[in-house]
Amino acid sequence: MDRMYRVLGFWTGIFAVMFYLGDMYTTSLIFFGQTGFFLLLSYLRLSERMYIYVFGAYLTVFFVGFTYWSTFMMTPGAGGH
Repeated sequence: MDRMYRVLGFWTGIFAVMFYLGDMYTTSLIFFGQTGFFLLLSYLRLSERMYIYVFGAYLTVFFVGFTYWSTFMMTPGAGGH
């Protein structure tokens, strides 16, 4: 299970670099933070159950944040014309 967190760290690192190259600096910093978080967790040698609990908590925080942002912060109809 710890290897899957390294895989998540790898892919979030790839996304972070791509966001940085696309001049999306805030998003790239968020993804670099996630990369560090996943790599740190992968070397803690937790039990498989604990890795599942941590991933569930991560998804809960993400979905609550994403729902808040898309509901209250995004401007309706601002599609980038």
